[in-house]
Amino acid sequence: MNSGKVLTGILAGFAVGAVIGVLFAPDKGSATRQKIADKKDDYTEELKAKYDELRDTVRGKYASARQSARDLAAKGKEAVKDAKEDVDNMAWEAKNAATQTYNS
Repeated sequence: MNSGKVLTGILAGFAVGAVIGVLFAPDKGSATRQKIADKKDDYTEELKAKYDELRDTVRGKYASARQSARDLAAKGKEAVKDAKEDVDNMAWEAKNAATQTYNS
């Protein structure tokens, strides 16, 4: 099923339910409007809380990924440094071996 159709159906059902609720409400119009306004405020606060939670989660994951990238870069630099030292040591050993062979 298309998600756009589902969303449209949900919104249409919500609108129809709201209209029917207002038409058959036992309270006066002003009381009904106040209840609707209160519900709107509740939903707004809930939506804001969910947004803040999502934002904090995304920020945390971003910070974690950034730290992981830094750690990986540091390990890469260390590996390059170690490899360079190994090459230098091998070159020094090869030079010494060649010198000893030449002098023998």
